[in-house]
Order: sequence, then C-alpha cells, then structure tokens
Amino acid sequence: MNHMQLFLRYGITAFNLVVLSYFFLGNGIYTLLMLLSLRATWVHIRRMAYQGLDAMRHSPLTPPVTIIIPAWNEQDVIVDTVGSALQADYPKFQVIVVDDGSTDLTLDRLVRHYGLEETNGDYHANIPTAEVLASYISPQLPNLLVVSKARGGKPDALNAGINLCQSPYFCNLDADCLLERDALLRLMDPIMNSAVETVVSGGIVRIANGCETKDGRVLRVGLPPTWLERFQVVEYLRSFLFGRTGWHLLGGTLIVSGAFAIFHRATVIEAGGFCHDTVTEDMDLIVQLHQWAAENNRQVRISFTSDPVCWTECPSTLAMLAHQRRRWQLGLCQTLWKHSQILFRRKYGIVGWLSFPFHSYIEGLGAAVEFLGYLLIPLALLMGMVPPGLLLIFVLLGFVYGGFLSVGAVLLEELTYRRYPRLGDLLTLLVFAVFENIGYRQLVLYYRFQGLMKFLAGSRRWEKVSHLGAGVEG
Repeated sequence: MNHMQLFLRYGITAFNLVVLSYFFLGNGIYTLLMLLSLRATWVHIRRMAYQGLDAMRHSPLTPPVTIIIPAWNEQDVIVDTVGSALQADYPKFQVIVVDDGSTDLTLDRLVRHYGLEETNGDYHANIPTAEVLASYISPQLPNLLVVSKARGGKPDALNAGINLCQSPYFCNLDADCLLERDALLRLMDPIMNSAVETVVSGGIVRIANGCETKDGRVLRVGLPPTWLERFQVVEYLRSFLFGRTGWHLLGGTLIVSGAFAIFHRATVIEAGGFCHDTVTEDMDLIVQLHQWAAENNRQVRISFTSDPVCWTECPSTLAMLAHQRRRWQLGLCQTLWKHSQILFRRKYGIVGWLSFPFHSYIEGLGAAVEFLGYLLIPLALLMGMVPPGLLLIFVLLGFVYGGFLSVGAVLLEELTYRRYPRLGDLLTLLVFAVFENIGYRQLVLYYRFQGLMKFLAGSRRWEKVSHLGAGVEG
C-alpha cells in the first residue's frame, strides 16, 4: 500500500468517525428533547384545561400588545393576515402594518379594503430606520395603523414598527400568517405567570396549506394536496413539538419563530433591535438577547409554548422550498459565526455549553457532514475501505431512527392537540413520517448544504419565498 492509499484510508476512517459522532450526538440530543417534550406538553395541556384563559382575558393587569406586520410585495395575502390579526381575542391591542417599499398592490389593497386615510403621524426613531413616507388610519378601526416606508428589508420594517409601538410588548407576525383568536392570550400566559422576567414568548407555527379559510380565519384543518407540503407538515410538528419545547425546558432556546412571537419592547430596544447583518433576523435577535443578558447580569427567560398557534403558508414548489431552506441555513451560519464568542463560555450557562455547540455542529456544520456522508460512505464501501457494518449503522441512524422521531411527533400531536381530527389525516401523516427520511430529508439537506456553501462564499442575498394564499377559501 503506497502513501497516497494509506492517507486516503486514514482520511476516510476519520471522516466516518465524524459522521457517526454527528448521528449519535444529534439523535441522542433529539431523543432527550423528545422525552422532555412529552411530559411538558402533557402537563401544560392539563394546566390550561384547568386554568383556562378567562382570568387573563378580563384582568386589568393583562398588558397591551402591538401586532407588527412587516410586508413587502404581499398583495395576495396581506388583507387576510391583517383581518386575522384584527379578530384577536385580547383585551387591548393595536395592529401596525409596515409596508416596506412594496412595488406591487400591497398598500393599495389595504387602503381600499379598510378605507384608510392618510394622516400626519409623528415618528420617533428609537432605532434608526429607513425613511417613513406616509401613515394611514381607519376611521372605523382605531386600532389599525398602516405606514409606508422606503425599502430597508424585513429587520428595518420590524424596527420601524417597534418605534411606532406604544405598548410594553409587541408581537411580530409575518404577512402570510393567520392568527388563531386566542393566540395572543396563550402567548402572554408564560409572561404573566413566570417568576423570572420573560422577554420573549414564542408559539407554534402550523401549515395552512390545505386548510379551509375564510376572512382571515382557519375554519377547518386539512392536509395539503401534494407530497412536498405534507412532508413539511411532519417536519414542522417535529421541529416545534420536540425541538423547541425541549430547548425551552433546558433553558437553551436559540430559535423562536420570526413568524409569530411576543417580545418585551424596552428590552429589545436596549439590546439594539433587529440587526441587518444576517438573513434570519429572528434567530439573531434571540442570540443577541442571550448575549445582552449575560453581559449586563440580567436574568431573563425566553419562553416557548406549544399551543398558541398561527397558520402559515409553506412552499408548494421545489424552487420556493430551495429559497427558504438556503436562506434559513445561511442565516443560521451567519448568526452562529457572528456570536461565536458564546461557544463554551461559562457565563452563558446551558446556551454556551450545550445549545450553541449543538446548533453549531449538528445544525450548522452537520449539513456538510451528513451530505458528504451520503456520498462518501457508500463509495468507501465499494472500494473496500469500510466494513459493511458501518453502512448498516449509518442507515439505522440516518433513516430508521429519524423516522422514529418523526412518527413520535405525529403521535404526540394526536395525543395532545389533535388539530387533524380525521383518522384518514392521521394515518396519512404517519405514512409520511415513516418515509420523510427517505428522499425528502436528503432533498432538504442538499438545499441546506447549498446554504452553507453560500455562507462560506460570503453571500448575504435574501431569497424571497412568494406567498400566494395556500388555504382553501370557504
């Protein structure tokens, strides 16, 4: 055996060990998160069934909330989203729509649908933003404000909404989302009932594709028509019911969906607001808040609750799915690199010692490790450089156990929230959960790998996902 063959053999052996460590660590932590989530979700449902929301609904201590909806070229969905927000079951709230320089009919449709009139409003920029050009109010809806501003990007639009917000808390809501009526009350529950100052409260995002909707409300929950969308339903259930619930219990939350969460306004302003240097401003702000709290010796809590629901449209084509997943992976890597000083730092506690390393290795670099593993391990087997048993372990960890976790997420949904009450829908989801790790996972992994390559190439390009209104109008 010459030196080149020896070097190649050692290199492949080392890479195989990296791949196995990736799957063992990833699946091990996901199993821990699953076990934590099972108990916590069950306890939460029983507590809410006993306690209910009436006390918060009628209490004078329930703080006002402002719903901020940033919008850029969302003419097909914006009216339904605003209508959904205005129907919120909450004692006192305002809706602020920030049109971020749309070039389509987004602003025009809001003006016509809600009878908006232009007004001269004051704009005090606690956080610097692009210029606010005009403000509009509705004589019939005093809690609705629409502003038009120069194009500055989604973080800039959110910061403009924060500047206009007069309440102690704000809820960011993506322009393609529909709120359930009691979602704000459920989001506010952990804020009002926590012994620790809770500065962020996130909820679950579910897929509206295939649901029957009318006037901004989901009337009947149904499954989407295509395989691509159905795989995403399973993926969202696993991500939210296991992943985010588990990290919340461990105190290591790094991701709260930017589509739907409540923030403490003064804390966000003090921490610097939403930044423009990543393409996932939601994750960046959460990590920024962890860093701000540690550096200022502030004990704060970032909460996730699995029953406040907003419904969103997921990509229905491969092109839009590619845009979304490349952007998510690019933003993840940008955020982890930007805040890399958190890694293994004692003052950040569980975030520095577990959550941040996990997201860096399993979610960040793991896109390359797993993607290359699918290519190199079979190749090494054909060349006689690895034993067949290694391929068997790879298949069991990469396919079989991943399917087990997905099936567990669907069963947890059925045992607790039962948003898909029809037996046919449950059986369909279970079938898609079994096969999610054979084909769909590899497809998403390919897009994530592309996102990682974009990060290494220094790309900062935002890939927009077009929203067309995927629910079925009732």
